[in-house]
Amino acid sequence: MLSKLAVGLAKPAAKPALVSARAASQVRLLSSDALAGGSKGRKMPVQNHRATAPASSLPGTFTIRDGPVFRGKAFGANANISGEAVFTTSLVGYPESMTDPSYRGQILVFTQPLIGNYGVPSSERDEFNLLKYFESPHVQCAGVVVSDVAVNYSHWTAVESLGQWCAREGVPAISGVDTRAIVTHLREQGSSLARITIGDEYDADEDEGFIDPGQINLVKRVSTKAPFVVESPGASLHIALIDCGVKENILRSLVSRGASVTVFPYNYPIHKVAQHYDGVFISNGPGDPTHCQETVYNLARLMESSSIPIMGICLGHQLLALAVGARTIKLKYGNRAHNIPALDLTTGQCHITSQNHGYAIDASTLPSDFKEYFVNLNDGSNEGMLHKTRPIFSTQFHPEARGGPMDSSYLFDKYLQSVQLAKSNQTVYKDNRPSQFMLDILSKERVGVEPVPLASSA
Repeated sequence: MLSKLAVGLAKPAAKPALVSARAASQVRLLSSDALAGGSKGRKMPVQNHRATAPASSLPGTFTIRDGPVFRGKAFGANANISGEAVFTTSLVGYPESMTDPSYRGQILVFTQPLIGNYGVPSSERDEFNLLKYFESPHVQCAGVVVSDVAVNYSHWTAVESLGQWCAREGVPAISGVDTRAIVTHLREQGSSLARITIGDEYDADEDEGFIDPGQINLVKRVSTKAPFVVESPGASLHIALIDCGVKENILRSLVSRGASVTVFPYNYPIHKVAQHYDGVFISNGPGDPTHCQETVYNLARLMESSSIPIMGICLGHQLLALAVGARTIKLKYGNRAHNIPALDLTTGQCHITSQNHGYAIDASTLPSDFKEYFVNLNDGSNEGMLHKTRPIFSTQFHPEARGGPMDSSYLFDKYLQSVQLAKSNQTVYKDNRPSQFMLDILSKERVGVEPVPLASSA
């Protein structure tokens, strides 16, 4: 049985005679960005033009703008890059962190002294066609800085070393630097612009060499350019997900609980099709949330016109808060780790959470119909909000954490329970499951997301 959305897609539109109905229906689902620049097609790109030979024998320099210079040894790609230097205190999970789209444009400094000892796993996919070991198909961070890198690795899932992976993905990396001094500087001065230079030392006085990713709409770079579908066999629920840089495990957390998911570009007018879905979800993503004004507008219209259950994570939390009139603030150095305590203000329980964000919501600006849900016990920043009467809530942290902890994964159960309750309370039952027509014409993975660096002088 075709859903109303599928029927709408099947209606012929004015088009040249040589354009097929199938192609026309696909075009109608494209975001405005794809329409302007042309679709990249339904399949992920198979070639990575960023790849270089490993720079294992070359010196490397890590330069913080208006700050210290650190000299070490290169072990990744032979490329020069710039970005925002941030640090993570996570002990494990470097493949997941490096492929998290929320790190796009950032140079990732690991506080864990030894990185790479269990290598890098394959791009194997699970029963839902989702990546088993990565959060996206490519490395997302601009560069990597570690104290010590393991040249030899040992793990049953590993297929290559960290250095080989970085070179293949075109990501420069250096080791042999004092990461304790780097982190101390970043904690005191805040997240800073920085560069990684392979070979000759870069002149730090040349300010034009530093690219500020905070001035760029990074979400536009990581969001799918056209909708795709992740089917959960036998599912009774159908979720519309706004892709601001969604992690694979967010999708897995939904489909493994019995909900099929259709993923839309970040700027898709979701309020126009929400009636064909059982719930709306807003994903994580990189950068300044104020760049996503289209998404904020669409979410505001959605909440005005629909009572559909909504959940947001990380950037999705911030965009949802902006849509109801709250304000965001930039944290001094952000929260990036797998061990951050967050207090549930409704139960008094503390959860150890995984986080990756440089912005937060000013809780004092939340409207009266919302209340704080979680609070960060380290710095007191807001970690979530909850509508007082409607099934709308969001969290700043990641309940789907990879690799761990899983304290708050129950929030996906809570969300889907609210979706099921809303569906059960419908006066007239609506079967919103994706039709076979939709499953046939939509891609099964991200569309047109190319791993292009923000800037390179190599």
